[in-house]
Amino acid sequence: MRQITPIPQSDPKSSYLAHKTRIDAAIQRVLESGWYILGKEVEAFEREFAGFIGVGHAIGLANGTDALELALRACGIGPGDLVFTVSHTAVATIAAIELVGATPVLVDIDPTTYTLDPNCLKTALDCPPSGKPKAVIPVHLYGQPADMGAILELAHRFGLYVVEDCAQSHGAALAGRMTGVWGDIAAFSFYPTKNLGALGDGGMIVTANLELAERTRALRQYGWRQRYISEVPGCNSRLDELQAAILRVKLEYLESENTRRIALAARYTAALTDSSLTLPSCRADARHVYHQYVVRSPQRNALQAYLRAQGIGSLVHYPQAVHQQPAYQGRIPIVGTLPHTERTAAEVLSLPIYPELTEEQVDFIAEACHGWEEG
Repeated sequence: MRQITPIPQSDPKSSYLAHKTRIDAAIQRVLESGWYILGKEVEAFEREFAGFIGVGHAIGLANGTDALELALRACGIGPGDLVFTVSHTAVATIAAIELVGATPVLVDIDPTTYTLDPNCLKTALDCPPSGKPKAVIPVHLYGQPADMGAILELAHRFGLYVVEDCAQSHGAALAGRMTGVWGDIAAFSFYPTKNLGALGDGGMIVTANLELAERTRALRQYGWRQRYISEVPGCNSRLDELQAAILRVKLEYLESENTRRIALAARYTAALTDSSLTLPSCRADARHVYHQYVVRSPQRNALQAYLRAQGIGSLVHYPQAVHQQPAYQGRIPIVGTLPHTERTAAEVLSLPIYPELTEEQVDFIAEACHGWEEG
């Protein structure tokens, strides 16, 4: 192997530089407008993002965690209610459930797609813990859509709201339909490293349901429908004009950049097929947009250390499942055990992937993975 410039696992600055001229112009436009909160840029981005996803309503929020929380609140979910989801996810999924006073119930994942296993969900629904089953949050993890057909069938049978966690699945699709349109309501994050990332924080709720959309619009600004008159208890969670203007620029490139991610993932897979690593799989009839390219190895930590020595960044998403973390350990209901979740947390490693990554860099990373095995 030859030395090259260090490769970060993610590189949001490169995304800014790729679109610098247009982003700078958008920022300047907002600065000169004199209107910085819930103005024309937010309205336009909401309309454009809803059109991209293929849904009727989009509501811009301050971040993705707020989006999950307000999605649950819009559905009337609160104390005494059970919300079924996975433990192999960003902690925001569980935090949002607890923020509305509901109880998360954790079920295991499919070991090949890392998304909610419908069979485990059915087991949990057949014999739930104390409380009222009210919703399920399928997480479209790493850019992979969850098994929405099976999840929706169970949700309809048991009378559950379906709240999609799309924080990592901008542009992913199943059976030709984008994530975000399958459930009752969906939450997106625009954290800078996402496939569609802001230069700061941002979030979005999308829904086809006008009533849920109107509730969310009220909730994001103190419960107002009329200014300064709170009809329901709300909060302050508003996407600002600067971030909306930046995201409008980047949305135009999302499709081509997702295509680039898919191509880079295919190059990784071709180069690593003969390795001992477990490589990502794509659900049948799905479009995986590779927010992360995640490999698995029982010697994950040794592999990560070796890559670091070669100047290659990597991350573990996530080193502990939520139920294993100190803040949640022993107090969140789990139906049965979570063997696939726990083994996954011990083995996963996210290799670098972002649209600006070059083919030469992918080849170097794959060569380093082989070098680790040979060493």
